Amino acid sequence: MTKKMKILIAGGGIGGLTAAGLLLQAGHEVQVFEQASELGEVGAGIQLSANATRVMRHLGVLDALEAISVRPLRTEFRLHDTAEVVSEIALGDSHESRFGAPYLQVYRPDLLRILAERVLEQSTAAIHLNQPMERFEEHDQGVTLHFKDGTTTSGDVLIGSDGIKSVVRAQMHGKEPANYTGNVAWRVMVPVEKLPPNFQPPIFVNWMGPDKHMVVYWVNGGKLLNFVGCVEKPEWKQEGWAIKAPWEDLKADFVGFHPDVQTMIDAADRENCFCWALNNRPRLRFWSTERVTLLGDSAHPTLPYMAQGAVMAIEDAAVLMRAFEEIDDRATALKAYELARIDRTARIVDESTEHARLFHFQTHDEFREAFARKDPSKDRALWLYNYDPLTTPLVAVPG
Repeated sequence: MTKKMKILIAGGGIGGLTAAGLLLQAGHEVQVFEQASELGEVGAGIQLSANATRVMRHLGVLDALEAISVRPLRTEFRLHDTAEVVSEIALGDSHESRFGAPYLQVYRPDLLRILAERVLEQSTAAIHLNQPMERFEEHDQGVTLHFKDGTTTSGDVLIGSDGIKSVVRAQMHGKEPANYTGNVAWRVMVPVEKLPPNFQPPIFVNWMGPDKHMVVYWVNGGKLLNFVGCVEKPEWKQEGWAIKAPWEDLKADFVGFHPDVQTMIDAADRENCFCWALNNRPRLRFWSTERVTLLGDSAHPTLPYMAQGAVMAIEDAAVLMRAFEEIDDRATALKAYELARIDRTARIVDESTEHARLFHFQTHDEFREAFARKDPSKDRALWLYNYDPLTTPLVAVPG
């Protein structure tokens, strides 16, 4: 076991707070530094499959999450205009009985709040806001963070969980522009009272059409319908998660989609339609140095087509916690964490990118044929949901 350390975490998002909670629970001192003035997310949904909810159970927050989330019955892959279901994935009780933990659909602000409460329950002074990081300095005695306001702090280890524009990654590997994929994601929340009664049961629906698709599911205990519409827009120039765009553009992007899709778009808050450029970055050769490592989007930004981006950050946090518990040398623990995660997360990144094509064919027959060849419901369970970051053996670090 690595001796108890002072661990610094850059970034107070889902991955950073999960890591903070787990590492505090394991007995380490943890300090989280978030550049924003408050912990928060643009209202949006997130899906947590068993490979993530196992970690939430270990952290002691699963009951709180279940109380404010939705357990979907299944995933349906539908043709955009006819609503024909070309494939299904059983969720609900089936998912939990097969994989030992539930599949939950959660409102991102709810998840972030519950994680922050768990961190502060263990250490009331662990989270620091308004602390944008400028650089870090690694030395024999530890690692020192330099903030933009001129202040510094030091610890034994730094975890860079600061997102796709990571300062930690840029210092470790050099600055590189994010790669715009040519796709954007519309994000809209629709209150249940704005929709017809019994509009959609508790299921996850993927509406697939030419050059675009959308996913819709309930969150916040069924009070909000989360709508994410992914569209090929090579001409889009703006970056950022919270860029507002005209409702009329959203409506125009989904002309020809099923009447149920039009009902959702028409019920959306027209002043709060967000359009998010989907970016990725090349695979890294390594994540870790002697005292610094990366976690979540800073290491492996992932397109949202498998609903696994945040889940991978949660897995990262659990494996990193275990590496420190099972390996007595700090640098070796960081390398073992990296080796345990780098290939799995790369596979998720690659398959998520591939699914962008799977969901954007031109004709009904192309969709039917593609799903007959590569149906997400067929093999996903064999390697994705049954992975347990709390028990899967760590990879041995070469001599």
